[in-house]
Amino acid sequence: MVTQAPPGAAASGAAEPSARQVAGRRWRSARGVLAVLLALVVIAVILAALRPSTSAGALDPESPKRDGSRALAEILHQHGTAVTIRRNMPEALLAAQPRDTLVVTRTERLTEDDLRMLAGTQVNVLLVRPTAAALDVLAPQVRRVGPSFEETAAPGCALPAASLAGKVAFHESDTYEINGQGTACYPAEYGGARVVQVQENAHTVTVLGSAAPLTNQRLTEEGNAALAMNLAAPGSSTVWLYPDLPEAGEAAGQQSLGDLLPFGVKLFFLELLVAVLLVALWRGRRLGPVVAEALPVVVRSAETVEGRARLYRAGRARDRASDALRSGARERLVPLLGLPRGSAQDPSAAQEIITAVARRTPYDETYVGAALYGPEPLDDAGLIALTDVLDDLERQVRQS
Repeated sequence: MVTQAPPGAAASGAAEPSARQVAGRRWRSARGVLAVLLALVVIAVILAALRPSTSAGALDPESPKRDGSRALAEILHQHGTAVTIRRNMPEALLAAQPRDTLVVTRTERLTEDDLRMLAGTQVNVLLVRPTAAALDVLAPQVRRVGPSFEETAAPGCALPAASLAGKVAFHESDTYEINGQGTACYPAEYGGARVVQVQENAHTVTVLGSAAPLTNQRLTEEGNAALAMNLAAPGSSTVWLYPDLPEAGEAAGQQSLGDLLPFGVKLFFLELLVAVLLVALWRGRRLGPVVAEALPVVVRSAETVEGRARLYRAGRARDRASDALRSGARERLVPLLGLPRGSAQDPSAAQEIITAVARRTPYDETYVGAALYGPEPLDDAGLIALTDVLDDLERQVRQS
């Protein structure tokens, strides 16, 4: 006896989905969730990138980086000098005893109240490359002359800290002159000195125009270690002030547009950016792969730069090389300053550019003008130092 299959049985068997079809359906149902998760990850990464960095910076006595000062702090500790690190002015003054030395770095982070408190102390102070505002309050008889690009210099004075250290590798440095009584050491070729010491009220103020002798990278050069130790720790105890960035209320005038935007506005733009990226990925898949096209021979940019540098060096064309460096720096700085692009090569706009850069950096207009429009370097070492100065100006403007 033959039993007939129920109607539609064969059709239902043929309609069973394959494994590939099942996987495709699962992927289509899950890709929305995956896209949301990806968007959340991207937002978290961007928020982490926008968060202010709390890592150690230049002249931080706890930083092992090239521009940090951890090596000097360790050497002082090994020689029996107690180094106390503080991150704000009240704590630094509270920790400092009358015979201690207070090392002050990154004075651009100090508020007016900080400077007034420091001016009233009886502790000897070492200022490392201070700003003009800090000099006006803490050492009014000291005036910044301008930059010097000579790498090394001899003491040229009777100050024990300098005469015992001997020749020092300052590299690029600020120079100063004293209007009154004081000691000036390590004179520069075009005037001014790299180290000056004056008596202010009941304490001594020493001004060091270069950070190089205190950094991990330069500490072992020439007499840098000796000078750094002699200036930072003439006694048995040193307080090192590396100030944190001021709070928003303390330096409202230095806030950027991003600091003034509410968090919700920032989050909106981040979500908008993520949406644009997702749409770009989606449309990119629909448009297909990029069509490959044979390109002509391309010379690496590094080879072009090296070839031009060899030509300049062979022809001793330091004037053209320095002009090219300064011109390129101005071209990159002008958009960051909100100035017209054509002003970079316009001599009549030089003062406007100098003033704008000085406002965004801890340097005064004399220093910025010498870097962007000064004379040609005397030698190749000066040209290298000029490159470092221009890079530093660009970095300061980008971070401001």
